[in-house]
Amino acid sequence: MNEEIGMGLTGFGVFFLFFGMILFFDKALLAIGNVLFVAGLAFVIGLERTFRFFFQKHKMKATGFFLGGVFVVLIGWPLIGMIFEIYGFFLLFRGFFPVVVGFIRRVPVLGSLLNLPGIRSFVDKVGESNNMV
Repeated sequence: MNEEIGMGLTGFGVFFLFFGMILFFDKALLAIGNVLFVAGLAFVIGLERTFRFFFQKHKMKATGFFLGGVFVVLIGWPLIGMIFEIYGFFLLFRGFFPVVVGFIRRVPVLGSLLNLPGIRSFVDKVGESNNMV
């Protein structure tokens, strides 16, 4: 049950973040999206595992950028905060990118799009599994 609630919260969080960026970095929508995304993540994997994920010693820089970006958005500087958040997000979740790229490559239409000449080299670089540093 908690996983279903978490997926809903995470989905709404991503929706509000996307919608907030489309509406020229509306700080209220971005703040709501941030809170829902982090709360959804906590519901999906649990509070203890969420805490352990964010506060591992080798992920402190990434966590600092991500949570710092959330804080900067909440105090009212959405563009700068989103830049910090995006950088922190990529640092935090870069270990999952090879799995995501491998999954998307097996989806019929999306896999064809990822094999287009301009996109393929970028996706190959993102999908490398040796970027776990």
